[in-house]
Amino acid sequence: MALFVAVDFGSTFTKAIAVDAGSGELIARAEHRTTLDTDVMDGWHACRTALLAVDRGVAKAEVLACSSAGGGLRIGVVGNEELVTAEAGRRVALSSGGRVVAVVNGGLTATSLKALRAERPDVVLLLGGTDGGNSAVIENAAAVLAKYEWRRPVVAAGNVEAQAAVGELLAGADVPHVFADNVVPEIGGFAPDSARAAIREMFLAHVIGGKNLSRDPGFARMVRAATPDVVLRGVEVLASLHGDVAVVDIGGATTDVHSVIELDPEDANLGREVVATHPVTRTVEGDLGMRWSAVPVVAAGVEAGLLAEDAALRAAATRRHDDPSYLPGDAVESSYDETLARVAATVALRRHAGRQRVVFGPGGRVIERSGKDLREVDLLVGSGGVLRHNGPEVAARILAGVAVAAQEEGWLVPSNARTCVDSDYVLAGVGLLADLDPAAAKGLAGHIHGTAADGH
Repeated sequence: MALFVAVDFGSTFTKAIAVDAGSGELIARAEHRTTLDTDVMDGWHACRTALLAVDRGVAKAEVLACSSAGGGLRIGVVGNEELVTAEAGRRVALSSGGRVVAVVNGGLTATSLKALRAERPDVVLLLGGTDGGNSAVIENAAAVLAKYEWRRPVVAAGNVEAQAAVGELLAGADVPHVFADNVVPEIGGFAPDSARAAIREMFLAHVIGGKNLSRDPGFARMVRAATPDVVLRGVEVLASLHGDVAVVDIGGATTDVHSVIELDPEDANLGREVVATHPVTRTVEGDLGMRWSAVPVVAAGVEAGLLAEDAALRAAATRRHDDPSYLPGDAVESSYDETLARVAATVALRRHAGRQRVVFGPGGRVIERSGKDLREVDLLVGSGGVLRHNGPEVAARILAGVAVAAQEEGWLVPSNARTCVDSDYVLAGVGLLADLDPAAAKGLAGHIHGTAADGH
């Protein structure tokens, strides 16, 4: 039996699964805390030992990995107008598996470059101008990066007619860079795929080794992409099997939402977005999490009308913030975790999807829509320890809570979707296998509880 081993070097845990090539059968799984204090490969070696105990074929398996260890991929966006190129850049960065740590709009100056440096981005996404449009902003930004000896990698994805000038400036100052197609080739357009691939290239070439996570060169050879980028690719595979899909991943510090849907062209005139909606989207909510971000979850829940003021719940959130390793010791504390998870999932999905409202103007009744309509999502998948470790009934209540009062309030969140949990944590593996062994990727996707590879 030929095997693949898929490994996710996470910020807290390193997870590994052994998968049968071709069929995608899940053979074994293992996890170990991510060993940032020594060498991240120590955690992988512990996982490998556990996998070998189940199947000796692991010894000869091809190993594929993704990583968000050491803070993951930090991206800075430099664009022109905040509502166009900077917003488009933020979306590209998120769909590429990165965390946006800085957005500079209106051009780059010595002062804004200093602020950008302070955020320590691993990659800068440089945008500006539609194709054939204004090239001054992106060329000026390249000149500033060159003048002040920027040394971290740059992905230039603006006006293609400015590439020669931008390339001359960056190359002359030894700034590592690659080019991608324009993210906003025309007003109202959005083309992220080329820039997403270029960011992945820079992540592998410069970021993985630069974080000094391992002295073993095997680490860089294993890693294929940033973990959120791989997970989003896995969601694309799920969507090919089940139709429109959304995934909400509730973590300790953030709650990520991934969605892949077929856009309805008839809805295009309802939106008021200056950057077009894309079928494949990821968002990250840095203030919604089960531990480090538990306190703002309560605040967000009260603001959204999902919670009443509750001193005991606020105290419980503070305990979790102060001790991120905290585990509930009784039913009451478990109920607090469930409440935090329900609010985090609901608010994160609302922010991802946006809402719809009716506006009465001179022309009569008009429906305006912001965000991405997820109401017809066929499958809503939950991920994260709070869902995997607390049983199906708890997970079902958390995911069902997303749709409560949503339609009356205009939120475009899933309203009638089947729900399930990625209990075996296979989505990252699905994404790693998607292009290498599509059949295995689809077979592995069937191991997500409540789904099957044939779509039933």
